[in-house]
Amino acid sequence: MIQQQAGKMGHPLMNLLRLNGTPILQQLQLEEKLLRTSSDNWCIINDGTDTPAIVMGVSGKPSELLEIGPVLRDRVPVIRRFTGGGTVIVDCGTVFITLICNKDAVPDVQPYPRSIMSWSGLLYNEVFRGLGDFKLRENDYVFGDRKFGGNAQSITKSRWIHHTSFLWDYAVGNMAYLKQPARAPQYRSGRDHTEFICPLKEYLPRSVFIDKTVESIETYFSVNPTNMEAIDESQGVEFVHSTTLLTRQELEEASAS
Repeated sequence: MIQQQAGKMGHPLMNLLRLNGTPILQQLQLEEKLLRTSSDNWCIINDGTDTPAIVMGVSGKPSELLEIGPVLRDRVPVIRRFTGGGTVIVDCGTVFITLICNKDAVPDVQPYPRSIMSWSGLLYNEVFRGLGDFKLRENDYVFGDRKFGGNAQSITKSRWIHHTSFLWDYAVGNMAYLKQPARAPQYRSGRDHTEFICPLKEYLPRSVFIDKTVESIETYFSVNPTNMEAIDESQGVEFVHSTTLLTRQELEEASAS
């Protein structure tokens, strides 16, 4: 394990891994491994992913969520992650922030989705204090009624993960790969993707957002910066990931069904 001792002021330790442009598939597989095989608390911040990709929740059905024809034509990678939640398309304009915690790491936070989500709203309320009309709304982070952060979770017997894709910016054309979901937040009110979401860049600089997030995390944890080399050394155990890249055949079969 990387963590060795209690944190300052009695705060539990949290390893902080900062990445830049790491492929989202690699990031998700690392998160899954850390959730299942580590006993440490983790924060992973990935500033963008190298190429655009679509990420679906564990129970997502491509035929219901994707415009499969354009996805196949343009060879857009489609990933099924190990957590629940909705479908997103991510790229270099997405900032990913993940929290992996032991169930007793944060006082008064129970290992249940609503409790974890409510605490995350408090965490990010400090980040966005004084900036727009920030709210946690139906499991999304919004300014007013426009979404800029989507969340997904997974909870095990003793640990949980809460990860977020923040839309720092986005390519409007990429939204055409996604169908209007049958199940959507009530506040969406049938709006299409471009009317429903907003870029975080309109509110604060990218580096300031990341720094403020780390500062907010430090009110709950003693943060221990680490790197991939240290993780590779301490997490040598073999692990079979459930986060996978869908094959072209799987997508074609979904399109035909």
